[in-house]
Amino acid sequence: MIGIIDFGSQYTQLIVRKVREVGIFSRIFPYFVRKEELTDCEALIFSGSPRSTLEERHPDVSNEIWEIYIPILGICYGLQLIAKHYGGEVSSGKAEFGKTNLHIIKKESQLFTDIPDESIVWMSHGNYVSRIPEGFELTAETSSIKIAGIESRKFKRYGIQFHPEVFHSVHGVKVLENFLTNIAGAKKDWNLKDFVEEEILNIKRGVGNEKAICGISGGVDSAVSALIVHRAIGDNLKCIFVDHGLLRAFEREEVTNALKALGLNLKVTDKKKSFLDALNGIIEPEEKRKIIGKLFIDVFSEEAKNFGATFLGQGTLYPDFIESSGGISGIADRIKSHHNVGGLPENLKLKLIEPLKLLFKDEVRIIGKELNLGEEFLKRHPFPGPGLAVRIIGEVTEERLSILRKADFILREELTKYDKENNIWQGFAILLPIRSVGVMGDKRTYNYVIALRMVESTDGMTATWHKASFELLETISNRITNEVRGVNRVVYDITSKPPATIEWE
Repeated sequence: MIGIIDFGSQYTQLIVRKVREVGIFSRIFPYFVRKEELTDCEALIFSGSPRSTLEERHPDVSNEIWEIYIPILGICYGLQLIAKHYGGEVSSGKAEFGKTNLHIIKKESQLFTDIPDESIVWMSHGNYVSRIPEGFELTAETSSIKIAGIESRKFKRYGIQFHPEVFHSVHGVKVLENFLTNIAGAKKDWNLKDFVEEEILNIKRGVGNEKAICGISGGVDSAVSALIVHRAIGDNLKCIFVDHGLLRAFEREEVTNALKALGLNLKVTDKKKSFLDALNGIIEPEEKRKIIGKLFIDVFSEEAKNFGATFLGQGTLYPDFIESSGGISGIADRIKSHHNVGGLPENLKLKLIEPLKLLFKDEVRIIGKELNLGEEFLKRHPFPGPGLAVRIIGEVTEERLSILRKADFILREELTKYDKENNIWQGFAILLPIRSVGVMGDKRTYNYVIALRMVESTDGMTATWHKASFELLETISNRITNEVRGVNRVVYDITSKPPATIEWE
């Protein structure tokens, strides 16, 4: 096992994801982890951080962990932490954000085996190592910083200023693989099938003969989570699909038919009025998410009581968790609340089952395929639990829901014909809180604006906007403005993640 020590970076889970891509199991631990919890680790990787090693009380591991004689790779903040601990110097300034060219100084370094002398890497830092510790060697530099990589084979400590886990670093995965195999000697013997079997056993032990309910949102995450829990406890599971009035067109029928065909005990509960009443007049996105999260829990608590359940299963993924709660170490910046993370009350009486909470979307789809979840379900684009409420910027009303639902259906219908290779990770429409002047049939109009969003991604942590054909955009725009009453303008979002998130709210 490889231990990923989290210092609050938004990219920590990407490190885990890339290590698993290599075929080696990895787990995340907070920086305040105890030494005895790391006894199974063959190596450690220190993540980046929003904090600074120049702060008086900056996050650091304990002295007993520094004394562990296994390989440690420090990334960004992790590099600076290593440099500082062994007597080097870190200075402020020379900030870099984005792509830069890396030049390898020490070509015989095991970390850079089979990597070109010059390559593109991704930087995101404000401080830099200004003096190398005694006993370390310089391994890489960039045009703006002279110390972009250091190593000490004696101490088994390695550090890089760039982020190899981000796909913008062209040979980043190879750097990680070199560390894992050449330096740590780890074996490529981990797979998702073993992970699922272990989760099923854990749920069996944890739940025993008690009952559980699972919240089904209509997405692949909650469906796969429910299938795993069902494999563990069988008829002691009841799945609840809440129709909150914020669903896409035909969502209720598609989801219920697909899940009933898998043999799940599914109940559909209609709560449109209570959700829409609670959202009346609410504009701020975090408040929307909190309200929806609370109502979900109210519904699940009521259903659990009726069923006699003491556990609640959810399809929480780690990107949800890290964006909602500040990550494993609790110091990452919160991006937004997710209804199944940030909306949970402190006095929740149900115990949680979250079998996917350390996984990414692409891993979940692989598991879903193993569990015989249909292709049409696996290929569904991610859909947030709060539904169309977070795709309507501003107040949620019946009129706005109707407009967005129709526009979104047109987009999805055209994408089915256009995206045969499934290159688009997520495509959806957003209703903007503005009206624009237009002309239809020689008459002035003053109607809503629809924004289109299409992105490519592998794990949802980073994404690039899809370079859609002009023909596709023209077709969608013409159909929306002609078929959806109340819309006279369509725009296309060409922002990647970061700096944006995939959803607008």
